[in-house]
Amino acid sequence: MQSAQKFPDFTKLKAIFINCTLKKSPLASHTETLMRQSMDIMTKEGVQLRYIRLVDHQVPPGVYPDMTEHGWEQDEWPQIKEQILAADILVIGTPIWLGEKSSVAQKLIERLYALSGQTNDRGQYIYYNKVGGCLVTGNEDGLKHCARDILYALQHIGYSIPPQADAGWIGEVGPGPSYGDTEWQDQSLNQPAGFDSDFTQRNTTFMTYNLLHLAQMIQAQGGYSNYGNNKKAWDEGKRWNFDNPEYR
Repeated sequence: MQSAQKFPDFTKLKAIFINCTLKKSPLASHTETLMRQSMDIMTKEGVQLRYIRLVDHQVPPGVYPDMTEHGWEQDEWPQIKEQILAADILVIGTPIWLGEKSSVAQKLIERLYALSGQTNDRGQYIYYNKVGGCLVTGNEDGLKHCARDILYALQHIGYSIPPQADAGWIGEVGPGPSYGDTEWQDQSLNQPAGFDSDFTQRNTTFMTYNLLHLAQMIQAQGGYSNYGNNKKAWDEGKRWNFDNPEYR
């Protein structure tokens, strides 16, 4: 007799979605429309979620943990970074402007980088044991370019990146409807733009579950071993199997 299929349990995971649209609330964000597809899947899987539209917060540019110590009157980043550090999964959403991720997305990456020298209780860099992905929208080329830049930055500071860790939608190059638009130039569309894209829906779904699978695997094994990646031990002289090359 075949045993019942055992589905993974993601209910112990936490995720945070940060939308890097240029539009302040309550203006509609096409990027948020796509991000909500991934968030809906995670909600149905019992994942604890947080959502932030970064442009709604006073977060100045810079590469320090608290920019009020460097000339700025206000900085909400110290509060936001606590929510990021509490999450197992980070998903960055961005629109495309001139073929690039938004300036808000770049600012987010720079503020994340400001913490990259800090360590966890194992002596590893602070973003170890966390998983990252991204969602990109626009009506011009640049989707893979933006995803490449975001995912490289995340892995560089310590995030783990699963297979198929990005998804997105772009319409025809040039002026046209954005993801989720129901009207364009006073002509009603049969359905919201992009909602009929199997490519986008499939990749969004695969990305979401790959983030969940990797985060769960990391959590289940208690995180990465700190053998060979412990900054504190390195600073104290530990070198594991690395030997300085000899001059020849």
